[in-house]
Amino acid sequence: MEALSPPSLTPSRHRERQSESPSIIQKILAEGMVAHIGFVRDGWPVVIPFHYGLGDLGDGNGVQMLVHGSTGGRAFLTAASSEDGIPVSVCVSFNDGLVLGRSAYNTGARYRSVVAFGRARLVPAELRPLALDLLMDHILTGRRDEVRTSTRKEIASTAVLSIPLDHASAKVAATSMGDSDEDEEDLAIWAGVIPVTVRAGTPVASPLTKNPRQVPESVRAFVARMNGDDD
Repeated sequence: MEALSPPSLTPSRHRERQSESPSIIQKILAEGMVAHIGFVRDGWPVVIPFHYGLGDLGDGNGVQMLVHGSTGGRAFLTAASSEDGIPVSVCVSFNDGLVLGRSAYNTGARYRSVVAFGRARLVPAELRPLALDLLMDHILTGRRDEVRTSTRKEIASTAVLSIPLDHASAKVAATSMGDSDEDEEDLAIWAGVIPVTVRAGTPVASPLTKNPRQVPESVRAFVARMNGDDD
């Protein structure tokens, strides 16, 4: 069977917003936590959200996206049945604000996004502990040092997929205010930007925690980062 080529990354509009720079792509991905991953199942396109991590497994493929789940999950079982893995599309996006013009047509958004295409492959058992460590470090840096080590049984029951980032593209729209001097619109109509942010709330301890007021460093650092207090 002829190998399936990934779709083109060339945009049809606003090419000035696109970049295939690995540094820009990885910077956007470093801030995210959830990737929507699409694949074909039983002839239907399926999109599932996954928490993800980034890292280099030392397997010669450089920095990859890593997602985990049950060894019985359909995507993981399908990937395990093929040495070439399964073709997937990946999207990570941020809505940084609503751009309001003086007409409905000129309403838009400030956003950052990354789209990638590739073949998701099952991470081999010998690299799975490292992959899970990289996932944990991405989601909550420092947490691994505060909790017990995963057991062999826990690691064995968890599957990890690696997704290459060598066919990926970033798009960033960050400057528009929704109007210009050439619009000839009624300037009495309000136009501008509504910034949109995601913030972390106050951590809530489990009722079984013996020292609920002793919030660990990793949790405090995460809250500070999400709320822009770590600058």
